[in-house]
Amino acid sequence: MRGMRPNRRLTALGSAGVLVTATLVAGAVAAPGASATTDTWGGQGREARGAAIAARQAARTGVDWADCPAGWGLAKPIRCGWVSVPVDYAEPYGKHIKLAVDRIASTGTKNERQGSLVYNPGGPGGSGLRFPTRVTSRNPVWANVAKAYDFVGFDPRGVGHSAPISCVDPQEFVKAPKPDPVPDGEADKLSQRKLAREYADGCAERTGTAMLSQMTTPNTVRDLDVIRAALGEKKLNYLGVSYGTYIGAVYGTLFPGHLRRMIVDSVVNPSRQKIWYQANLDQDVAFEGRWKDWEDWVAAHDAAFHLGTTRAAVQARWLQLRATAKKNPIGGVVGPAELIGFFQNAPYYDSAWVPVARVFSEYFAGDTRALIGAAAPDMSDTAGNTAAENGNAVYTAVECTDARWPTSWHRWDRDNTALDVEHPFMTWANAWLNLPCATWPVRQRHPVEVRTHKGLPRVLIVQSTRDAATPYGGAVELHHRFRGSRLITEKDAGSHGVTGLVNPCVNRKVDAYLLSGRLDAADVTCAPHATPEP
Repeated sequence: MRGMRPNRRLTALGSAGVLVTATLVAGAVAAPGASATTDTWGGQGREARGAAIAARQAARTGVDWADCPAGWGLAKPIRCGWVSVPVDYAEPYGKHIKLAVDRIASTGTKNERQGSLVYNPGGPGGSGLRFPTRVTSRNPVWANVAKAYDFVGFDPRGVGHSAPISCVDPQEFVKAPKPDPVPDGEADKLSQRKLAREYADGCAERTGTAMLSQMTTPNTVRDLDVIRAALGEKKLNYLGVSYGTYIGAVYGTLFPGHLRRMIVDSVVNPSRQKIWYQANLDQDVAFEGRWKDWEDWVAAHDAAFHLGTTRAAVQARWLQLRATAKKNPIGGVVGPAELIGFFQNAPYYDSAWVPVARVFSEYFAGDTRALIGAAAPDMSDTAGNTAAENGNAVYTAVECTDARWPTSWHRWDRDNTALDVEHPFMTWANAWLNLPCATWPVRQRHPVEVRTHKGLPRVLIVQSTRDAATPYGGAVELHHRFRGSRLITEKDAGSHGVTGLVNPCVNRKVDAYLLSGRLDAADVTCAPHATPEP
């Protein structure tokens, strides 16, 4: 389930290199005199008790805010700090890791302030540390909310500055060209299966099974509750996008009484039958639909791009480009895998429609430089390549550990072969990305049954109908499971992530909910935001 940074995350599997272990620090909490209590549906389970212990300690410790490290790219007045959490919540006095958090103070008066708004952008594997820059950049969409809330971001466990995990040497991860994700026959499939198994083994070797086995959504949710406590907040205000919506759905299930307000935007289907194998198959179907939307748009603007006046003509150009790159990688480094890594930006985000079409157009006008610059890895970008490899490692670790995946290659082959017939754009690329889960080296869990429990406040759900990464049915499913929630539908739109776009219908309702808790009496359908123009 891709939910963030589509470029550079595709079919980059490889063998493991030197052992690298996630940074662990000894637990420093002292055992309390009384046993923990919790209002979660999990009752007095060991992990529920451990989460309560960690949250109480964090509330006492708080966050020691300071200027952000120079290399983080987060200038004043943004401040940074750390929150300590157990690696394993069943062992709250065992090994701990430190999570990186940052914050910018609300811009309004003391009377206007309503606490902290904590953000997750998705992934798994996405960093939320850029969230406070929505204030420093004076983003008008968030100006009203910034008056009332401190904007708080964090790197989830295993991500970025929060005990980062790894599955393969970063330079090996980005090396290009990768094998064509669309197999020509059984030999190609066997080769990809070997790469997937090596990648899974590399995750265990480089990260260690102790950490890898704890890379789950429920643990990230427990971490989020510890962050809430460290911020001094009795109840959480939360904005989650893409995979961040699944974090929100599980948080609302495990900690319903700890929530004040929550917005989930572009929703992962929380059904246990979807997490995660079927969700990825559903995603392939949605990507095909949004890819065709983009091709229709390109054809309608043939005067600007000269790629054909029909969807079929644009698709023929895509297949021509793909065949050329397969035979002779463009610039020696851009093959079919790299093309998909770049071109999938278009079905993800409307903001990518024009840039991707321009690169496409320039290639057929005889200029290959833009395509190489956009799709080829920058081998000199050590920090960027490390971040890309880390993001993919976290994505794989969380999805593979969260749920049981099929172990039978026959099932993977059958399902993806059938799906590829009508939905070829992403199907095999997505299959290889997720195939390490078939041979995952640590125990796979059972997903949380997301549902309403006592104390859950009314949740605001926002979703576009043509979203490729998180199909619309996920929002409907969560709406059904969270009683009293409201669903804002952006009709005939498909950009992934709606709340950050300029759409007055959506923007006004988001502001009203966060500023006053007000929701409409019924679900709302909004017209789409403006379509990009060349």
